[in-house]
Amino acid sequence: MKTVLRFPCRLLTVSLWLLLLVALPGSAFAGNREVLWTILNTCLDPRVADYCNSCRAPLDFTPCAAAKACRDTTQVWVETAEFVALRDRKMCDCPEEFVHGLVLPRAKVTGVEDPKRPGGIWKFAWAIAQGRIPVDAERALAVNPAGNRDQDQLHVHVVRLQKDARQRFAKVPSCRVRDLDEVWGTACRLAQGAGYADYGVLVASDGEGGYLVVVDRASTEKTYTVPRCR
Repeated sequence: MKTVLRFPCRLLTVSLWLLLLVALPGSAFAGNREVLWTILNTCLDPRVADYCNSCRAPLDFTPCAAAKACRDTTQVWVETAEFVALRDRKMCDCPEEFVHGLVLPRAKVTGVEDPKRPGGIWKFAWAIAQGRIPVDAERALAVNPAGNRDQDQLHVHVVRLQKDARQRFAKVPSCRVRDLDEVWGTACRLAQGAGYADYGVLVASDGEGGYLVVVDRASTEKTYTVPRCR
């Protein structure tokens, strides 16, 4: 009989976090993986001294943003004491109906592998999706695996599902939940059961008042959603 070893989800996430710190090659950090974190800390308050010089992507309504391209500015949709919703730069030069937002915690949280990941981020992100994407069945929230992201600040993509995404959910671990506070724990258990050390998470409506949680080793953003308009 095959023996399956099971470990608490918190232990698995801590172990993965430590593994990533010591095992990733130097080339993995060749780009600036702290752009989002820098924006959170230097660009959201235009009242600070020397704002235009300290912020690399100024708020789109400020004078110092006037000479910059859309992709070099920051647009805030909603912000609270815990979370911020931003326009993803992929929305620039796209049709008005295209949606791609990012929801970030204000606290430093690296990603899906970080034991400090905030449970409330899913409810906040879903509220943003409801305000931006009218059709419930089209809404999706996605967090990419640690190995398929270029930023080390947790960010939930607020996007539309690809038209055939639901048919492909049957090929990967998934589970229905009634409350978005259950997402992180459910995703961890699904990944553990499938033997995924690193995984991304996708949340969509289940059509019955609840939510479908999907995990995949691939980028959930690119595999199941529409991240770009062209």
